[in-house]
Amino acid sequence: MLAILQAIVLGIIEGVSEFLPISSTGHLIVAEKAIGFQDNHDIFTVVIQVGAIAAVVWFYRKDLLQKTLGLFRREKIALNFWKILVIGTIPAGIIGLLLEKHMGSITTPLVVAISLILGGIILWIVDRKPVEHNDAPVELDQISTKQAALIGLGQSVAIIPGVSRSGATIVSGLATKLNRPTATAFSFYLSIPVMVAASGLKLVKYNSDLSALPGGTASLIVGLVAAFITALLAISWLLRYIVHHNFKPFAYYRIALGTLILLLLAVGLL
Repeated sequence: MLAILQAIVLGIIEGVSEFLPISSTGHLIVAEKAIGFQDNHDIFTVVIQVGAIAAVVWFYRKDLLQKTLGLFRREKIALNFWKILVIGTIPAGIIGLLLEKHMGSITTPLVVAISLILGGIILWIVDRKPVEHNDAPVELDQISTKQAALIGLGQSVAIIPGVSRSGATIVSGLATKLNRPTATAFSFYLSIPVMVAASGLKLVKYNSDLSALPGGTASLIVGLVAAFITALLAISWLLRYIVHHNFKPFAYYRIALGTLILLLLAVGLL
């Protein structure tokens, strides 16, 4: 029963933090250590990420279907969308494969804390555009090849625990002059191929470890469902929030959390 409760808590943490610029991996690393959850090779983390992936696919299901059909019809907008999605995905895919073997050495609360603080400072600096109290349009069709490549490079930095994939892509989008809704929406879309590839690779490589996880299959299922539901709510909330607000509160949160983790480490409580 304890393992099931832990799985629910971790699933909620994953769902809430995956698409906010606050680092889901960082939160899970710290949370798992705090509650004593043994996640061999990060298998549990990978599985419940599938719930978050399913949430973003479900949220954009109509648009994804339209753009998929448009691809076969050779529609210009659909062709450009899939082009920038592929370009934005390539850097993270290459760097992830090159560094995958070395990730264990930096998957620590200390690295998470430092990444949270530095990422918060960068987010605060980059998001300086005044908030416009109107509905800024999502302009995915206006994203250039150069912008997609730069955002993809930014996303690749998120392989470092605590950086935040969504945070890195949003910051990169803002730095390349995208408005907040467009940077956020593109971050959501970019999460699909990256997270599917990362999850698939990890599951194929360590599938034999699934049965050894605390709570077994039951904990995986409840964690995945919890992640799906909370991720769906988080996506919907963030898209409404950014219409009238900036990302600075997330920057303050990152800095505060990173500082707290450092203090806990210093006194031996983490």
